[in-house]
Amino acid sequence: MNIRKLDHTEHAPMSLLLLADPSEKLVEEYLKRGECFVAELDQRIVGTYVLLPTRPETVELVNLAVDEESQGKGIGKSLVHHAIQLARESGYKTIEIGTGNSSVGQLALYQKCGFRITGVDRDFFLRHYEEEIYENGIQVVDMIRLSQDL
Repeated sequence: MNIRKLDHTEHAPMSLLLLADPSEKLVEEYLKRGECFVAELDQRIVGTYVLLPTRPETVELVNLAVDEESQGKGIGKSLVHHAIQLARESGYKTIEIGTGNSSVGQLALYQKCGFRITGVDRDFFLRHYEEEIYENGIQVVDMIRLSQDL
């Protein structure tokens, strides 16, 4: 598997990015302000993430997604580790990530990769999304915020 920065002449893999965030408007904003990376396997994009500078010395990992048929193979973990290493090499002191309250698998993955829960943004998904989102049979209401010191 190869992880690389998306070239500015390439189109972002919107179908994958929208797996992580169903708001095309928010995804477009992230792409304008951040850098998009893709994981390729056999010449096919199977995963993606965006690294988004947020505050001095802080970057946020957003829109982490792996296509459904490639999930469970360690690609997401590789993408998280790639983002952490890149953030460290770029001189950031903190990397942050957020996920929905019902994202049980993601919460486990992020903690296994060294992130710690720092807070809850109550009603985040009610404020920022017009339609209700459900995952694992649970309505996604709150954003669980995590971070890692680099």
